This record gives sequence, structure tokens and C-alpha cells, in this order.
Amino acid sequence: MNKEDIIKLAIKHTIHGLKFDEDGLERFAKLVEEHEREACAKLCFEMWEKWMDADPSKRDNLPRDAEDCAAAIRARGQA
Repeated sequence: MNKEDIIKLAIKHTIHGLKFDEDGLERFAKLVEEHEREACAKLCFEMWEKWMDADPSKRDNLPRDAEDCAAAIRARGQA
């Protein structure tokens, strides 16, 4: 999630603009967590699909395991 995505979620899910009370902030944090979990799961699945669909002779050049998936997740938002 980038900064713009977070701001859009905040605006969409609060009545008081960007001012949160404690409960509102907790609800918003859960929305961000849900979004990130889904994005990470999608990334891992896409990596797996690319590996499975690749010509077996070219699979060595593709991400193929949990370490590769974890590295891709950690790299999210670094660019």
C-alpha cells in the first residue's frame, strides 16, 4: 500500500475526515492490515503461477520458494 491508498481508505472509512478517535484508528489499522495481507497473498500466488506456467528449462531463473516470496514481500514499498 502506498501513501495515496492509505489516505483514500482513511477518507472512505471515516465520518470525521482524517481525525480518528481511538476506535476509529483501530478499525482503520485493521483495514490496512487486511489490504496488505491480501496483497501479499496475491503476490505469492502470482509468483507460484509464473513458476508453474514456465518452461521447465527456464524455471531456475524464476522465484520458486518461500524465501523468494518473503523477499518480494519485504521489498514491497521500498521502490
